[in-house]
Amino acid sequence: MPLCCKISLVNVHPLTKKTSDIALCIALVIVVALCFCRTAQARFRQPNAEYQARRAKIRTTIDAPLVIFGYTGHEDASEVAVFYQEPYFYYLTGHDEPGAALLLLPAAPNSKSSDGPQEVLYLPARNFDEEKWEGPKMGPHDPGIAEKTGFETVEPFDNLKADLDRLAKSYPDFYTLIAPADEDGYPHFTRMNDWLRAALPHSTLRDITPALDAMRQVKSPGELALLRKAIDVSIDAHLDAMRQMRPGLFEYQIAARMKEVHEWGGCEREAYAPIVGAGFNSTVLHYSALDSEIRDGDVVVIDVGGEYGGYAADITRTLPANGKFTPRQREIYDIVLGAQNAAIDAIKPGVRLYGGSGSLQQIAADYINTHGRDKEGRTLGRYFIHGVSHHLGLDVHDPGDRTRPLEPGMVVTVEPGIYIPEENLGVRIEDDVLVTSDGHELLTARLPRAPDQIEKIMAEAAASRPQNGP
Repeated sequence: MPLCCKISLVNVHPLTKKTSDIALCIALVIVVALCFCRTAQARFRQPNAEYQARRAKIRTTIDAPLVIFGYTGHEDASEVAVFYQEPYFYYLTGHDEPGAALLLLPAAPNSKSSDGPQEVLYLPARNFDEEKWEGPKMGPHDPGIAEKTGFETVEPFDNLKADLDRLAKSYPDFYTLIAPADEDGYPHFTRMNDWLRAALPHSTLRDITPALDAMRQVKSPGELALLRKAIDVSIDAHLDAMRQMRPGLFEYQIAARMKEVHEWGGCEREAYAPIVGAGFNSTVLHYSALDSEIRDGDVVVIDVGGEYGGYAADITRTLPANGKFTPRQREIYDIVLGAQNAAIDAIKPGVRLYGGSGSLQQIAADYINTHGRDKEGRTLGRYFIHGVSHHLGLDVHDPGDRTRPLEPGMVVTVEPGIYIPEENLGVRIEDDVLVTSDGHELLTARLPRAPDQIEKIMAEAAASRPQNGP
């Protein structure tokens, strides 16, 4: 449960049963009210002005029209599927309903002039029979639709083909999202690109992805506010996991508790499939089965984060199942923590995540390679088998060039790890960091990393837990 919703009645002075029942009812009302206050403000997108500014910026960088399609809602045929918008489309529009498209015309000085609107949001016609099942949707002819969406021009989706025909007379090229040649991409891109090629048989499609990726790497104040919220709720979940952790639970139970905390705090969903790996499973990087019992003596890697307002948190902690690290577990933990601290301390504008000496990857790898040994006396670098960092935003692994020098407003993870399968010992510590003008801010600072602090939290929780309780 989120910290703001937690009320303890342990130290209430003894009352009569009737008075006690009344007090309990009042407390429950307060709990519900506090939780409602927290979730009542959840899931709001950013103001229209944020999306308008992004569209204005990308229009200054293009010399041809840009067409991007939102998801259709039919990408997943499951009856339990929940709709989430295509990230690039959402980044430019804030529109979170299926079947829409976006058309932007260039604003660059050397672009061809064009009569008519420069930004158009195309919406599907409303289907009132479907809305009986799925709820009301926005339609192109709704009163006040321009104010709701932040677009001066909103048209039916069926008008898009004719508008493209008209623009093709002036522009030989069009921008859209194109999957890399070495990847199949999401089928959505293939279908939409096929549709565009059929609609524009004599035009060349050019990829806008690199330009949007570069924009997405630097977060706006509105994006940072949503990231902070996602991270804050995810910290609550990790603190709860520290308090709940003990031998005899199953991995999925820890994940389920953390998901509950996320949803109480307003997260729409998990930012990625939760990873809770005990014992040998702690050495499996993307372990997802979550079906093993947590045993005395295990370490447990918990890589779990929530998504709030479309933005992802990404946090990992490694806990001793019984509340106390063994000497060997603590040795490896301290090495990972030292590597993480060295990388975090280096974060400032101009530093690179990857790319040789002075990069975060090299700093973390050098630290691990110069501290500690495996059972055969070898250095530990062979057990650090993944990258140390990635950008964070609308996607948990936000796209873009990871060798680009850091700039203020970027948010990155720092996540070194050591995984020794033959010892059933994996340790990963991951935190989220904002690059500032003069250095960095540790966004996850509220969540302890030091082993003494972790053991203290776990010991206090064990001491207060009913001996035969849950």
